[in-house]
Amino acid sequence: MFFRILRQSFFEGRKRKILAATTVALAATLITALLDLSVDVGDKMAREMKSYGANIRVVPKSETVALEVGGIDYNPLKGRDYLDERDLPLIKDIFWRNNIVGLAPFLRTSVEAEGRAGQAVPLIGTYFDKSLPLPDDDTYRTGVTATNAFWAIEGAWPDDEKPEEVLLGRSLARALNLAPGATLRVQGTEGGPTPLRVTGLLTTGGAEDDAIVAPLALAQRLTGLSGRVQAVEVSALTVPENDLSNRARRDTEALSTAEYDVWYCTAYVSAIAHQIEEAVVNASARPIWQVAAGEGAIIGKIQLLMLVVTLAAFVSAAMGVSSLMNATIMERAREIGLMKALGAATWEIHMVFLGEAVIVGVIGGLIGCVAGTGLSQAVGLMVFGSTVSIPWIGVPVVVFLSAATALAGSIIPSRAIARLLPVEVLYGRR
Repeated sequence: MFFRILRQSFFEGRKRKILAATTVALAATLITALLDLSVDVGDKMAREMKSYGANIRVVPKSETVALEVGGIDYNPLKGRDYLDERDLPLIKDIFWRNNIVGLAPFLRTSVEAEGRAGQAVPLIGTYFDKSLPLPDDDTYRTGVTATNAFWAIEGAWPDDEKPEEVLLGRSLARALNLAPGATLRVQGTEGGPTPLRVTGLLTTGGAEDDAIVAPLALAQRLTGLSGRVQAVEVSALTVPENDLSNRARRDTEALSTAEYDVWYCTAYVSAIAHQIEEAVVNASARPIWQVAAGEGAIIGKIQLLMLVVTLAAFVSAAMGVSSLMNATIMERAREIGLMKALGAATWEIHMVFLGEAVIVGVIGGLIGCVAGTGLSQAVGLMVFGSTVSIPWIGVPVVVFLSAATALAGSIIPSRAIARLLPVEVLYGRR
């Protein structure tokens, strides 16, 4: 009987119910879109932030060991110890290997160049887009094209397999009056004069603007340091730091076993750096905190903004449903009075109207899920240039929240039912 009454009652005042369902659907659309985006926004924003440079720097342990002599930090081994190039694949052999989007080794030296007789010209050896076979991926490629996407190139990138191809910093090119396609002869500490072909001009806003940037093999040959690198910059996808990661950063020994496991198995930049140190012998991995902190702050604020907007959508939808439900109850006062006169209890009439609200919420939630999914994909394509993953667990969550929103908006108006007396509403006194 109840469900038959509910069905018949639901089709009364269809226009108001359509408006209520539309209100809930709009809120559900926004919530669904924000939910879809919030799942991917961390990774997508982190990938966008990677264009500003690497967030972990790996150097020999000797670089971090210093003695205090006369109040001055002194490291007798600084610049004299190197990492083994053969150990680079180990950086991608840690628990968070899939979060490492790129790595680039560096070897810095000075050479003599034509046009600058008697002046040392910095030369930086690195990977541009080099094949680095891994045990589980023979096709893996990495280099500064992945870690330093902010580098601006006029011309073409050099080929790592052609050591004679180099980039010339724009300031240095202006001083030497060279353009892409020109040839530059240099003299290193090892070997004879070496002709280099300039494939492009580089602008970074840093020291590279006054340097020659060459394939790592060329820098190793000019210095006689075959298979050696001074540092490795690693670009990794991370999650914002919190109290646990900050305590681990200070002293991992102070963590309990459970806390250590949580920290180790979470993609904190400090945890990834720690695992790199475990994998690479005699290496010290240090997060670049300016980059890591910037990523965490931006992602945290975006997620907070999404939460605020979601709460605002809930409140707005509940207020809209409340207004429409209050008008519906006043409009159907005679019907309610007749039901009471025929013996219906107040709670039974409450259940009819609250049941209508739940149905309206479910319908609005389902419509909102479909529309919100489409909206999130459109936003993903416009902002990030790719679609976002859809967490299907969000569908029942959004539908439940939509029904709860409609129900919450109906509770206060439905209390007016108790104040409606049959004798008054049936005889038109109210």
